[in-house]
Amino acid sequence: MAEKAKFATKIGLVAATVGSAIGLGNVWRFPSETQGNGGAAFLIVYLLCVLILGIPVMLAEFAIGRSGQSDAVGNFKSLTPDKKWWMAGAIGLLASYLILSYYMVVAGWTLDYVFTSLTGSLYEGYETAANTSQYFGDKMNALVTSWHTPILWTFITLGINFVVLLMGVQKGIEKLSNVLMPVLFLLLVIFAVKSLTLPDAMRGVEFFLKPDFSKIDINVIISALGQAFFSLSLGMGILITYSAYYPKDTRLTRTAVQVSMLDFFVAFLMGLIIFPALCSFNMGDTASVQGTTLVFVTMPEIFANMAGTAVWSVLFFLLLSIAAITSTISLGEVAVSFVSQRMKMSRLWACVVVMAPLAVLSPICSLSLGAEPQLSIAGMSVFDFLDTFATNIMLPVCAFLICVYVAWVLPKKFIEAELTNNGENRTKTLPVTMFSIRYICPVLIALILIVKLIDILG
Repeated sequence: MAEKAKFATKIGLVAATVGSAIGLGNVWRFPSETQGNGGAAFLIVYLLCVLILGIPVMLAEFAIGRSGQSDAVGNFKSLTPDKKWWMAGAIGLLASYLILSYYMVVAGWTLDYVFTSLTGSLYEGYETAANTSQYFGDKMNALVTSWHTPILWTFITLGINFVVLLMGVQKGIEKLSNVLMPVLFLLLVIFAVKSLTLPDAMRGVEFFLKPDFSKIDINVIISALGQAFFSLSLGMGILITYSAYYPKDTRLTRTAVQVSMLDFFVAFLMGLIIFPALCSFNMGDTASVQGTTLVFVTMPEIFANMAGTAVWSVLFFLLLSIAAITSTISLGEVAVSFVSQRMKMSRLWACVVVMAPLAVLSPICSLSLGAEPQLSIAGMSVFDFLDTFATNIMLPVCAFLICVYVAWVLPKKFIEAELTNNGENRTKTLPVTMFSIRYICPVLIALILIVKLIDILG
């Protein structure tokens, strides 16, 4: 069985946990949600949702992980050995693995864009294109629907993940996070400064930071709840797995606040990058600011109109690659920890067992986007089906069960003892946190799940 590893330093602990939370959702989903939900008004509601929903659920997961000292499933078995609550952990484990299968593909896309930005092939011919948006759209479509290029980059991503995970918690995950997280924040600051100095940038800043509270309605609130939920990697088994590597003296409340605020800061910086740039190049009203279109079509079009196109393009897609790789590694660690501890395997064999099926499943996800006839499940590509099922259904179910488990199944003093380190670090927010985990968070998560189900079925 793998040794009981721990993060070596408090900085490494926070960096690794932040790296697990920060992903492409911060980079492309947050600007899209902000654009479609009132700009600054959405930003404020989103921050409130992080405080009301995100931090309490994160603390519940931290408490389970550090106390159980095992994997996503084993923690539940350790705390309640005679009950079947381990199934909540199993849902998170399966969800994280399904997400990992297609996230490997997306991470591969970002690496391809780094490479084509370096070689210049991404921008070859755009000067003579009649419609630059269509030009970059065709570029993205050619990559996504190709059968060979994305699979090659997917295997490269799998290789990077295998090496880092094989090196372990301290030498692999923690060391990589200590390097990549500062680089990511540096790149974000550089892009924010550049974007804010573009002509007419303040129009974008006003949209992002000057709230119009009349735009807040139930749809904005639901969207903000969903963004807070998914951007913090709740219900994936990641936080439960990582917190098992926390030293016993870790102050969980402080760590949760630090991780949540740093995650929010990344989203905030992305807003300061995206919206001033869109307005500066008169794309604010016409660009389809959503998902892959934003990062793989709109942003290259913006870089094409800037001096130093190649430099800005390489740096931006390097930023995306860092966010993607740190996320895939954290998702992979959930499964590696489970296999090594439940099946009593060495870390080497655990990594092999986890990565081998992905070498088949991830290419299937990629091929389903371009296969003729399309590889599909329930009328969706395999890629989209896994995204819809795991993200919209499994994650909220897992998080809901975690809240019920901590609030109503474990002893009443459990969460208090964990959050105060057995009374050594009491905080004034403890009663509020406990009330939120017991009553507020389950209701909000159930609301998210109901809305997602209605969207899927309707």
